[in-house]
Amino acid sequence: MTDRRPLLRALYDAAVAAAHPNTILAPHLRPAPKGRVICLAAGKGAAAMAAAAERHYLDTLGLAPERLVGIATTRHGYGVPTRRIRVVEAGHPVPDEAGLKGAADTLALASEAGPDDLLLVLLTGGGSANWIAPVDGISFAQKQAVNKALLRSGAPIGEMNVVRKHLSRIKGGRLARAGQNAAAIVTLAISDVPHDDPSAIASGPTVPDTTTLADARAIVAKYKLAIDDAVAHALDNPANESAKPGDAAFARASFELIARPKQSLDAAVKLAKEAGYEAIDLGADLEGEAREVAADHARLALQARAQGKRVAILSGGELTVTVRGQGRGGPNQEYALALASLLKDTPDIAALAGDTDGADGGAGHPTDPAGALIDAATFAKMKAQGLQPQAYLDNNDATTFFEATGDLLQPGPTLTNVNDIRVILVD
Repeated sequence: MTDRRPLLRALYDAAVAAAHPNTILAPHLRPAPKGRVICLAAGKGAAAMAAAAERHYLDTLGLAPERLVGIATTRHGYGVPTRRIRVVEAGHPVPDEAGLKGAADTLALASEAGPDDLLLVLLTGGGSANWIAPVDGISFAQKQAVNKALLRSGAPIGEMNVVRKHLSRIKGGRLARAGQNAAAIVTLAISDVPHDDPSAIASGPTVPDTTTLADARAIVAKYKLAIDDAVAHALDNPANESAKPGDAAFARASFELIARPKQSLDAAVKLAKEAGYEAIDLGADLEGEAREVAADHARLALQARAQGKRVAILSGGELTVTVRGQGRGGPNQEYALALASLLKDTPDIAALAGDTDGADGGAGHPTDPAGALIDAATFAKMKAQGLQPQAYLDNNDATTFFEATGDLLQPGPTLTNVNDIRVILVD
């Protein structure tokens, strides 16, 4: 039987490469201003984007080093060497003190921008957790508790960010307010959200927000989130409303997407076709419970197998997990575990599910797995070790399961983030 793991990994790597800052950022950078370039970056690719910006302005354009300053706040383990832009490694998915300090310094530097300066904001997914600046009356611990509750609720990222925006001094257009004296505010973003909504990427620090405090309160109620009185009061306080369209902060602001999940999915689809598979492209914007989506995709795979087709079923988007157990894992691992349970008697099907940022759920460590692979070898180990996938699903413990089978996907930090890539190969 042909080993499909090298192809699965190649498909994943192609999706990542299509969104890497080293290759995609420079063509979108603006000319040097009269004054300084103030670079403020956040997210899992922030340091890589900052380093690419440095190469462009310092090396390609020959900008005097003292005219380039900035701060890039990224996830722990995702830093890269830089020359002028300070890198801060901070907590993700749960914010930490480093992110708190990084966000405060970012707001302060933005407020220093003058009429000759370019405020260059570089965003990738993860910025919402990296830039943590609680509104007045909310402690850091209270903000952390809200983030933890949201992560466990099963809420999609868009709804999580609605709540985050209304408890923040930097999200929801507020960074643009801080830097509105700059000659221009230019935001270049790598999208990690379904449908590429600019206000959802890193919770939209430089773009108008059409959601409201009432929307945030409704989400808290919908998911029955346990919040303390201070958070409830903050969500009732009109002073915490986000910046809306027409706000003066956006008069000289522009926003450009430089990479989208679809571009990465397209790269994987192209490679799958070159490998001789009929590609079934389910789109780059899938949402839903990981195990439920896996069940839908397993049915597609079994149908194709019954029809004797050689197909690659590919999808992107961002799935969620409603956490009810005490185990370890993330949406991609849970998706793969659900597939393993449903496809265990089909040795000619192989699959990979991975987050393009290199980490799927986890505890915020750079060594966290990105997802998992399954194939006939997985099924054989399940049988040999007496592993029952459903028991691990019930405990949300996909990591432990795939540690036992040796099937974790562990690429390490990829320095970008365009959401998930999922592939099922039917031979």
